[in-house]
Amino acid sequence: MKFQRIKGTRDIYGKEYEILMEFYQRAKKTMDKFGYSFIITPTFEDVNLFIHSTGETTDIVEKEMYVFEDKGGRKVALRPEGTPSVLRAILENDIEIPCKVAYFANMFRHEKPQKGRFREFYQLGVEYIGYIDPLVDFEMFLIIRELMDIFEVKNYYFEVNSMGCIDDRKRYKEELKNYLSEKLEVLCNDCKRRFQRNPLRILDCKIDAEKIKDFPRITEFLCDGCAEHFEKLKMYLNKNNIKFSINPKLVRGIDYYTKTVFEVKSGRLGAQDALGGGGRYDGLMKIIGGPDTPACGFAMGMERIMLASEYKLPYEKDLIFIVYTSPELKEKAYNLYLFLTKETLKCDIVLDTKSLKSQMRRANKKGAKYVVILGEEEEKMGGYKIKDMEKGEEKFIKKENLPDYFKNI
Repeated sequence: MKFQRIKGTRDIYGKEYEILMEFYQRAKKTMDKFGYSFIITPTFEDVNLFIHSTGETTDIVEKEMYVFEDKGGRKVALRPEGTPSVLRAILENDIEIPCKVAYFANMFRHEKPQKGRFREFYQLGVEYIGYIDPLVDFEMFLIIRELMDIFEVKNYYFEVNSMGCIDDRKRYKEELKNYLSEKLEVLCNDCKRRFQRNPLRILDCKIDAEKIKDFPRITEFLCDGCAEHFEKLKMYLNKNNIKFSINPKLVRGIDYYTKTVFEVKSGRLGAQDALGGGGRYDGLMKIIGGPDTPACGFAMGMERIMLASEYKLPYEKDLIFIVYTSPELKEKAYNLYLFLTKETLKCDIVLDTKSLKSQMRRANKKGAKYVVILGEEEEKMGGYKIKDMEKGEEKFIKKENLPDYFKNI
């Protein structure tokens, strides 16, 4: 029986894998510089962690989570995002607050697969826990700017908004519902359902965008403290030449956001243009059973970053392929293979009994730059024949000179 991968998942290998790992290493160096420590949390959690934190009326919880019952009868979910798990880990492990935490992990959402959007995907996430200061929000933009530079993503831009505090949002929701109630009959079925459960989500609707373009702006309902916070953030961004635009429809699809929300986008991705996003979530720690603690963070989809990136892999080590002329020489050839790998050279060898011609074909198929030929004549002479596969040239090299020969070329 032939098996295929599940729809919405993919196999990552070759250059794509190398780029993904390279981006992780570059991101880690950047996060180390800003004082962030990386964390690995479980792939699955108690489903209630995401229901209570992300919100029962969000699309993530209602439609997209992978939920199942384990053999112990516990209802668990594959993590759809990183923030709730990170905060749970901080509480459970008594990690000292304030703290700076980052993660690079796979997430799972049962969305319709699209270009750069999969049901299992990788995120780079950053969480700064413990301060209410808008400088923390500003730091998220500084980090993203540096990440965009090292990932070689050009022509990106920020969209920013403020969702205010819980009281601001309550006032705004009432005003928004009053406005929408007069248009309810002409809205799509999804928006009619959202009207009672989560009217803010209607602002995201692409179908009804033109019907509600004169909607009230949430920034008009901010209290003095939230308005001041937003003004300071905009001042920091302007002072540091970080370009942004205010998007009044940007409310993020997750309940826990407060005050600052933002997205980073790229024109290279078409309609699905978001590379990542985040904001402030001052009430989330309390929701999951901890103290009332301010926090801010963001997450970026690595698949989408890779689509928008102009990064090319640097020069790779040339492959050295070892061949032998008879089965009796296979063990000596393998010892040579081990010796060269200890010299940090990139090597390969055929271990099933094949003719020299067949081994050479394999070397060519694998893209070997050089072939080391171990034969009876070469063995008697105390060395190896080296063939440059591109030039077709051959030369004899003594055993003791072989590592230095390859390192020099």
